[in-house]
Amino acid sequence: MRLLPVVVTVSLTVALAYYVYIPLPDAIQEPWKLMMLDAGFRTTMHLASLKSWLGFDHYITSIRRSSDGFEGMMKGLSSSESGAGGVMPGVKVSDITFAGVPVRVYEPPAGGEGHLRRGLMFFHGGGWALGSAKKGSYDTINQMLSDELNTVVVSVEYRMYPEVHFPVPYLDCLAAAKHFLSPEVQARYAVDPERVAVAGDSAGGNLAAAVAQEISIDDTMSVKFSVQALIYPVLQALDFNTPSYLQNQNIPILYRHLMVRFWLQYLGADLSLQSQLLANNHSSLHLSNITPELRARVDWTVLLPPKHKKNYTPLIVGKGSQGAGKEVPGLLDVRASPLLAGPEVLAKCPRAYILTCEYDVLRDDGLMYAQRLQDAGVTVTHEHYVDGFHGCFTFITWPMEFDVGKRALRGYLNWLQNNL
Repeated sequence: MRLLPVVVTVSLTVALAYYVYIPLPDAIQEPWKLMMLDAGFRTTMHLASLKSWLGFDHYITSIRRSSDGFEGMMKGLSSSESGAGGVMPGVKVSDITFAGVPVRVYEPPAGGEGHLRRGLMFFHGGGWALGSAKKGSYDTINQMLSDELNTVVVSVEYRMYPEVHFPVPYLDCLAAAKHFLSPEVQARYAVDPERVAVAGDSAGGNLAAAVAQEISIDDTMSVKFSVQALIYPVLQALDFNTPSYLQNQNIPILYRHLMVRFWLQYLGADLSLQSQLLANNHSSLHLSNITPELRARVDWTVLLPPKHKKNYTPLIVGKGSQGAGKEVPGLLDVRASPLLAGPEVLAKCPRAYILTCEYDVLRDDGLMYAQRLQDAGVTVTHEHYVDGFHGCFTFITWPMEFDVGKRALRGYLNWLQNNL
């Protein structure tokens, strides 16, 4: 009987280790920290799915509540240690609306009286379903940017799934951007109209790229974005078998199957189509609406450098599931998939900063977009983190801070300092 507690303890320890442990590439630093982060995220997802199955809540709503609770706990611990509240001294933070869209505005302490400041509009990531302009690392990063770079930052709280689908998040971001770029608003915040950026990470990078394209070709806009900064953006939904999707399909925190699910949710499609998209059946050759010209815009065999192609071969389906492509609305809409935009649109886009991570399913989306922008004559700065993983840009504060995240953030701030 005395052995029973020992056996139980050892069994639980082994089970926990088995649940937490996942094989990671040697290049990823602090692997156990990433494993613990991933285990927490997976647990939250599983519990949220269980609650949804039992009829208590939509699983996204449950995840949001869990995230809010964790953030509140961490903020309390951080405040008790530092005695600080969270807002950087001198940075004015206001929660208002731009064209009816909720935004958080950060105004720097310097300038404003006779001195024009930089301006930046930011769209947060989270698969068009999670995250907030007002919480977590996004709040910290935008305060830091406003303070260090003397920049008026507008972070947009666009509507998300499950409350809405595409194109609503995009339209919210576009409306807020047009409002911010209006001469009246630029003058109100003392923003230099020649120094206004649009930026975003992941799904927010998707929105930033799409909004930048639309603004660049809109002749009614007298003020346009001068630069765009895209942090591991998601840019296309035609090919889920690029080298990075295959190489990193089981690397946290953005698994390949999860990214496909985010796409289906965003586009308002049936989630049961996930297996069809994973097999590229939705973009098979027999679908006449996907022209050779469109396919060339996402052809990684041409657009990727040899070192990223490695030994992978393209998955081109001759004849996929009947109707799979037609059942995904918005699949070919450039407002959802900016990588599909024509060269005539890309040529008008602002200078770009694109950050990619080696261990990210979205790596090749960013690489292909960088190449296509350059081919169209746009100046592109591409920073690639060989030890980076999806989401690292936002893991900059205790207890989930990663060195690669802090380096990625510093690279982003330095580029804006020198180019905006």
